[in-house]
Amino acid sequence: MNYASLAFTDAVRDMQEKLGSRKSYARLEGRSYVDGLTENEISFISDRDSFYMASIGENGYPYIQHRGGPKGFIKVLNTKQLGFIDYKGNAQYITVGNIATHNNVALIMVDYPTRTRLKLYARARIVELGDDEALLAKLDLEGYEFRPERMMLFDVEAYDWNCQQHITPRYSLDEINKAFASQRKYISQLEAEVKQLKEQLAAGK
Repeated sequence: MNYASLAFTDAVRDMQEKLGSRKSYARLEGRSYVDGLTENEISFISDRDSFYMASIGENGYPYIQHRGGPKGFIKVLNTKQLGFIDYKGNAQYITVGNIATHNNVALIMVDYPTRTRLKLYARARIVELGDDEALLAKLDLEGYEFRPERMMLFDVEAYDWNCQQHITPRYSLDEINKAFASQRKYISQLEAEVKQLKEQLAAGK
C-alpha cells in the first residue's frame, strides 16, 4: 500500500518541488509497502475510541465528521477491511449521503497521550442492518445503549503514520483515573493509618 502514490498528485508534487521537499518525498514514493495492515496498525486501530472521517459531497466540498464510541468500536475485519455500526445521531446524514455518490474517504486516527497519528485512504460502503447478520454480529457492541441504523465498511487502499509534531497530548477521564490509581491507593492507606493512630491516642487518654 503506497500512500504517497495516492496523496501526491501532480499539483502536490509541484508544490513540494517549489517549497523544497520534493527530493525526500520522491524517495518515499519509491519504497515498497506491506500489502495490508500489519499487527502494528491493527493493534492501534482496535484500541481507538474515536476517529475523524472526511468524505466528499456532490458539490465537491469535503465534510469532516468525528466518529466515537467505546474503545474498540471500529473493528478490523481483516488486513484490508474495517467496519463499525453507525448509530443514530443528529440525523443530518451528510456522510451517508456523500458515500452514496462518492465513496472515497479519508480517516485520521489519533492517540493523544502518545502523540501518534494514523492516516488511511479507503473506499466506504453502507450495509443495511438486515442484509448481513454475520457481519452485524462481528460489529456488535454489547451493552451499547444507542440505536443502530446501518453498518459502514472501509476497504483500505493505503495508510501512513504521521509525525508527532503539533499533536498536543490529551488524556481521557479513564486514562487519568488509571494514572492516579496508585497514588489514590497510597493516600487511602495513609488516611487509614492516621485514623487508626488517632483512635489509639484517644483510647490511651
